[in-house]
Amino acid sequence: MKTIRTGDYEILLEGSSPDFQSQLHVEHGVDGVTYTVLTLSAPVPAAPPKLTLRWCCQAIDIQGMWHPAAERNRGLVPDWREGFLSRSTFSAPVVSLYGSRGNNALTFACSDVLNPLELRAGLNEETSSFQCAVTLFAGDVSPLTHYELILRLDSRSVPYYEALGAAGKWWAGLKGIEPSPVPDTAREPVYSTWYSFHQQLKPETIELECRLAGELGCGSVIVDDGWQTSDEARGYAYCGDWKASPDKIADMQAHVARVHDLGMKYLLWYAVPFIGKHSEAWLRFKDKLLYYSESFGAGVADPRYPEVREYIISLYEQALLEWNLDGFKLDFVDSFYTAREADQKDDDGGSRDTGSVPEAVDLLLSGILSRLRQLKPDILIEFRQNYTGPLMRKYGNMFRAADCPNDALQNRMHTIDIRLICGDTAAHADMLMWNPEEPVEAAALQFINILFAVPQISVRLDTLPEPHKAMLGFWLSFWREHRDVLLDGRLEPVSPELLYPLVIARTAQKWVFAAYHDTVIPLAGDLPGLVLVINGTLNPRLVLELDRDPGLLLVNIRDCRGTVIADHRLVWKKGVHALEVPPAGIIMIRPAPNS
Repeated sequence: MKTIRTGDYEILLEGSSPDFQSQLHVEHGVDGVTYTVLTLSAPVPAAPPKLTLRWCCQAIDIQGMWHPAAERNRGLVPDWREGFLSRSTFSAPVVSLYGSRGNNALTFACSDVLNPLELRAGLNEETSSFQCAVTLFAGDVSPLTHYELILRLDSRSVPYYEALGAAGKWWAGLKGIEPSPVPDTAREPVYSTWYSFHQQLKPETIELECRLAGELGCGSVIVDDGWQTSDEARGYAYCGDWKASPDKIADMQAHVARVHDLGMKYLLWYAVPFIGKHSEAWLRFKDKLLYYSESFGAGVADPRYPEVREYIISLYEQALLEWNLDGFKLDFVDSFYTAREADQKDDDGGSRDTGSVPEAVDLLLSGILSRLRQLKPDILIEFRQNYTGPLMRKYGNMFRAADCPNDALQNRMHTIDIRLICGDTAAHADMLMWNPEEPVEAAALQFINILFAVPQISVRLDTLPEPHKAMLGFWLSFWREHRDVLLDGRLEPVSPELLYPLVIARTAQKWVFAAYHDTVIPLAGDLPGLVLVINGTLNPRLVLELDRDPGLLLVNIRDCRGTVIADHRLVWKKGVHALEVPPAGIIMIRPAPNS
């Protein structure tokens, strides 16, 4: 065992191997941020041992715990619970312990974003402290001679979201995982066919929806599952060949060209790992699978074989060349992992070029991006939560919230979770859908809950009731007009343990407050040129609190369709003010110009 002191923490290294020499040292950053560096070295390649870095954090003013796969449970956990897994295509190696005011207590993150890690921050009852740990090499790793891990410990007294954002910037600066450039199209609203059509696709219907979506302000379409098969059983048994089904889209090239003529970019869905049992590729690759899923009707291709990677890469390359696509929705990449049967299966003839699945996935995704960028530098690549960690920013420029149809709260939670660590990679909402018989105000909440991400729309626009269409048009126009602050402003999501009941974004010129619960909205400081306050509830009023006298204010109130309900000239004083605002409506506040 080795120990080292770093700031407030004593770090203990557990585990060793006769094949490796280990060293620990500390590097100091800004006040409250330290870096513990672990290096391993061996004279010849060897399998690294399982190692654990442990330390203790006193449970003082710690109310909640955030990590990327926490879902709705942001509570504290005991130290006898299992930890949080992170691997290249699942989650991210970061945990944030925060206090009752949203203040950071300790946010720790790791530089190894490729190999499987297990992170822990469990409360020990006897000592009232958090037993924190990072376990390295928690899965298959290729033999190596050198390894370095940096453990970043941030105990600054800053908002938790600032500490998480700093971890994201730190990852982005690490060598070899620089984020992919983000074309402006990745930051424009999208129409998706998934919830509106599922696998029942027809080119003329898609093109009609694209025309309507373009008129509403969408910049691209994602054509999802179904284009590659006439089977509509919702499984993956026919995945693997990736040829356009003549029963669905007989002439893909002409269809894509017609969508382009409408001014829309075109992205196509692929389930990257799947080799379906009914595909032509099955006979070729059935012995080169990580495992087989009976529920999917498909196997997961083993990317440790170069011929498997080349086959997958060439599929996308050919599709881009033949059909002039603008991007790809690359799905299910979190299915690449080593199942027990793959561990026990011998390498047929020694034709794998790596023993590590994470390394092989890195080779695969790097190869995809490199080859596609050579053909189209601004290629769009979408990944879905939970494979939205720092390494995935290297390959993709669109991160979408995990599937949560019709669930506005879940969509809000997912999009904010992505935003907290994704930097300038475009964070997208899960596709918006709702029942067309919903009151228009209730339907509007689906959009209002994802204001701080790029909208994806998946309702049938050709049959959408007119009030809903007017509502959708207003909010898409509003979002595009204020994208500068919604996507690029300083993001301040309040109370993660309550799933962000108030979310704020600010620039020097503009503030946006979105209230999703009946709460007091704090307008603190000198007001900028425009303050937008959104009623993310079905209550008919909002409550604002000012910490100073703002003078004469011009206050415009609109409903969920953008119709002006009231115009006020108000002289407010410091204190609490209630305003009548329609459900899912909006307040626009401007300081009156000096006379």
